[in-house]
Amino acid sequence: MPAEQTAAIMAGGEGIAAKANPADKAAWLAGAMERLDARLDEATRRRVRQGCACCLGGKRLETSRAIARDHATLDERLAAANEARFVFGHSVTRLDDGQIEVCFFPEGLEQHRCPCLPHAAEPLSLTYCECCAGHLRHHLGTALGCRVDGQVVASALASGGREGCLFRFTVCGHLG
Repeated sequence: MPAEQTAAIMAGGEGIAAKANPADKAAWLAGAMERLDARLDEATRRRVRQGCACCLGGKRLETSRAIARDHATLDERLAAANEARFVFGHSVTRLDDGQIEVCFFPEGLEQHRCPCLPHAAEPLSLTYCECCAGHLRHHLGTALGCRVDGQVVASALASGGREGCLFRFTVCGHLG
């Protein structure tokens, strides 16, 4: 991405310090996502935001690697991932079409809250939540021993708390 495009998207970010007011951070991020959405196509936005994934190492990575090491089949690995709530949230399910759905919240909740940006006053673009898709892509791919591609379907942040965070992934290779 050209430097001037990056600078336009990140405008004002230099004033947001790590210890800044959480509501101010959320407001700046909302504006940055609007600028990102306006300047980049969907595939590029998804790639950029998924590249911002956090929590890729440590205990989560150990758990994902153990799933791949200790379970041979896709069904066994998915069952183990479904039990690894710390890494994958509420549930990991293979859908009839072969896609894998990851849900961070149980069904039936009246309100959902984003753990990554809890002080957002207004809904943010779904683009922001692609970083969580990147987190899941990394760990699900590790647990399954193959590359997966996916995206955000719904999120607490984008829906103003009306929906839970939901992601869908496609397996793009053979189990390792």
